[in-house]
Amino acid sequence: MTPPVALNPDLRTLARHLEGDLFTDNTMRTLYATDASAYREMPLAVAIPHTIKDIKLLISFAAQNHISLIPRTAGTSLAGQVVGNGIVVDVSKYFNKIIEINAEERWVRVQPGVVRDELNMALKPYGLYFGPETSTANRAMIGGMVGNNSCGSNSIVYGSTREHLLEVKAILTDGSEAEFKMLPMGELDRMVQAARQKNGSASLLEKIYLHTHDILALPANQEEIRRNFPKPSIERRNTGYALDMLLNTRQYDPEAEAPFNMCSLIAGSEGTLCFLTEIKLNLVPLPPKTPGLVCVHCDTIDEALRATILTLKYKPQAVELIDSYVLECATMNVEQKKNAFFVKNKPDGSFPAILVVDLSRETKEEVEAAAADMVAELSQAGMGFHYPLLFGDDTKKIWTLRKAGLGLLGNIPGDDKAVAVIEDTAVDVYDQPDYIRDFNLILQNHGMSAVHYAHAGSGEIHLRPIINLKTTEGHRQFRMIAEEIAELVKKYDGSLSGEHGDGRLRGEFIPKMVGEHNYRLFKEIKKTWDPNNIFNPGKIVDTAPMDTFLRYEADQKTPEFKTNFRFYDQDILQHAEQCNGSGDCRKTQLSGGTMCPSFMVTRNEKDTTRARANILREMLTRSPKENRFDNHEIKEVYDLCLACKGCKGECPSNVDVAKLKMEFLQQYHDANGLPLRSWLVGNFSKMTGLASYVPWGYNLIYKNAPLRKLANRMVGFHPERTMPVLHDTTLKSWFRKRKDKLKSDRKVYLFCDEFTNYNDVQIGKTTVAVLEKLGYEVIIPEHAPSGRPQLSKGLLRDAKKIAEKNVRLLRDIISHETPLIGIEPSAILTFRDEYPDLVSDELLEDAKKLAQNALQFDEFIAREIELKNISKQLFTKEKKLIKLHGHCQQKAISSLVPTKKMLSLPENYTVQLIPSGCCGMAGSFGYEKEHYDISMQIGELVLFPTVRQQPEEVIIAAPGTSCRHQIHDGTGRKALHPAEILFEALL
Repeated sequence: MTPPVALNPDLRTLARHLEGDLFTDNTMRTLYATDASAYREMPLAVAIPHTIKDIKLLISFAAQNHISLIPRTAGTSLAGQVVGNGIVVDVSKYFNKIIEINAEERWVRVQPGVVRDELNMALKPYGLYFGPETSTANRAMIGGMVGNNSCGSNSIVYGSTREHLLEVKAILTDGSEAEFKMLPMGELDRMVQAARQKNGSASLLEKIYLHTHDILALPANQEEIRRNFPKPSIERRNTGYALDMLLNTRQYDPEAEAPFNMCSLIAGSEGTLCFLTEIKLNLVPLPPKTPGLVCVHCDTIDEALRATILTLKYKPQAVELIDSYVLECATMNVEQKKNAFFVKNKPDGSFPAILVVDLSRETKEEVEAAAADMVAELSQAGMGFHYPLLFGDDTKKIWTLRKAGLGLLGNIPGDDKAVAVIEDTAVDVYDQPDYIRDFNLILQNHGMSAVHYAHAGSGEIHLRPIINLKTTEGHRQFRMIAEEIAELVKKYDGSLSGEHGDGRLRGEFIPKMVGEHNYRLFKEIKKTWDPNNIFNPGKIVDTAPMDTFLRYEADQKTPEFKTNFRFYDQDILQHAEQCNGSGDCRKTQLSGGTMCPSFMVTRNEKDTTRARANILREMLTRSPKENRFDNHEIKEVYDLCLACKGCKGECPSNVDVAKLKMEFLQQYHDANGLPLRSWLVGNFSKMTGLASYVPWGYNLIYKNAPLRKLANRMVGFHPERTMPVLHDTTLKSWFRKRKDKLKSDRKVYLFCDEFTNYNDVQIGKTTVAVLEKLGYEVIIPEHAPSGRPQLSKGLLRDAKKIAEKNVRLLRDIISHETPLIGIEPSAILTFRDEYPDLVSDELLEDAKKLAQNALQFDEFIAREIELKNISKQLFTKEKKLIKLHGHCQQKAISSLVPTKKMLSLPENYTVQLIPSGCCGMAGSFGYEKEHYDISMQIGELVLFPTVRQQPEEVIIAAPGTSCRHQIHDGTGRKALHPAEILFEALL
């Protein structure tokens, strides 16, 4: 493990003068040592600048101390662009303002940390749009898109970021401010002449223009650039510095239309030339109003690529490939399996290669006409065997699946992974079938295979060979494939980087791709712009060998980890390693979804799901301790994990950080002891059971504000947090004493969880009443509590005993015909989620069977509606509007669809989902004194404001007991359990 960097006097001085933050601790440096690439290098420090003054201070400090600055936004780069040994400068937190929108002239000015999708949300009311769209668009930032010259699925129509970059403001290596924009004809000549006259006293900005002009004006250089750069017909071309784009301007080519604009060079320069502070972008009208996708199912990749050429005749918005590997991985992901609904397997049962052709038009009729013509031509040419045409929300599901491709590839079990090594090559789309054939022949000759996906329509298929980078052989293959494919790309006059950049992965091969002469020009450009060599050195030019500083060492040895949870065909380290750094967890509340609630508030990398996977991977791989879980750095990074389970459902790589946290806590407790508060929370059922003998005494304390605050402080809860009170009886006691129980052939077993039994007794009674009025005999069988409190605090051995007891007690009575129904999502879903991962091997099959038949109340009702066992005639015709907030674990493990279906049973009830993620309570998290503030801030993102806006007659629904409590504390409104709403609707 790399030791922490001591704060030497220079760094201390720098830290004192920054308005933002400077981190030199081991934890933060570790989290910024990787991106979404195969590389890892510990930085000297991490800076989070707050102002332009901070950036200037950092540049000055770097120049004086001969260290580097690595600009970073979302950190999703695939070629190691933001990995280095200097100071990583993360502008994502504070440089995220949209400065000005000019709708009339169709441009916008932004700071580099603005998220691409959020920019388009702000532009939509103006009918405008920023075109280039990466698969990471809901977290990718404009600064990173400029640095990489990003494009994406729709580049057929919108091109790359370079085509839309109008102006930038930047800080140069000498600390001076500069502005780059389009120059009128003659202006460059005037600037060059003025710089020459100064005889060495010219400013750095003037020298940049002078030296760049001198390079481009020389006929020999012009000839080399035009001869050795990628084919002009290849739109995706990011190899090296874009001197060819500057050459193709009116300044140097009388037949060219484009004016000279240094922004063409800055786009794709990967932060190696200057530090961007402001960006002006060209905007376009919104895309066609009616999205329509034809999903062409092909037998082979070759067939799909030949079909691509034919589809281009129909002027598509995009043509994207999804291969069988990605589809197979999708079946292993909760969310993406739903999005693969349109897939029809080949006759032999295997997955097809699917070409997604976007034929969006203004009207549905136009889409259908274009699709019919295209499908007829494809069919006649013998291309494809199934051509579903999808509209509306279905198109969003397909694009979500396609964009998840990178993350889904992390699902491949074991240490063999689809590695980003030659995934960014671009060739002329007409050369693509032959190129991919040759590519696959190279792999076959080495006994290897690859994943194929993405931008078929623009000549760039993302190709990822399957390699185990933890072995010496894997390292050899990594370099060998890179070398051979570089030769192949050059054969087709292609671009080694189409959109992901050169970074430290491809920089080594640039001399081969553009020739030694042009490479020397690149070095001159870097030297002119950055004579101090402080801006992201080692990228594009003077790059280290591509197989150095890899994330995994050759023949890496790690111990076997004995865990309480089973991880099936992996160990816990491999599960953490499924995180490939794609940063899906950096979404904000504007993007929707649950993952990751604490990051949505803090915007700190440390609070991402990615960071939690990274820190666990690092410590389990490199810690010198015998118990590698005994690590305060892991504890620090996991502190704000709410264990909401959002990542299990939304992370394309299926990284279940809640599960990792639970396992870590048990191992950490074993080494350090169990804190009192964790013991109290973990033993909630026992403690509340004791208090239930004198509920009046408990309630006397917790209904009295001064006494409650005192009691809260004593156990480590926040004094302002209200506490759930006890009912005057328990649900089990009430049920046992009932004399009027319904007898029926239709039997259901009600799981009386610990929260309903003691606190939400009335909801339990109401649930029984609903089921009986609908004709079901309700039985509360003998069972233990759920074990959810124990799991939440990492008391896994205690939770295992509970799980095994419940499996033994319930396995012989629970079936499809007689399901186990739960009221509290977190409790009943424990049977589905954690029990099969926790019980002993001899009980595993019983646990899996029980999991299949453990249903939430609303799932059961929705199932019975489908079977026509429940009729809407039993319910009121009164009109009601219901706003539904879903429970996190329900959204991750199950769905809100059954809840909405159930609440829509009364024919005049309208159910609208609140687009909230986690409520912020998450079991005991929101009670804890150090987490109370962030808990309430999470609620304020979407949930609280939405609830406050609702008139009194609107019903607020929330299945989770914690969610209802949080809504009460945050808004003063009472949220109802769906069972209560259904009961009130019964006639």
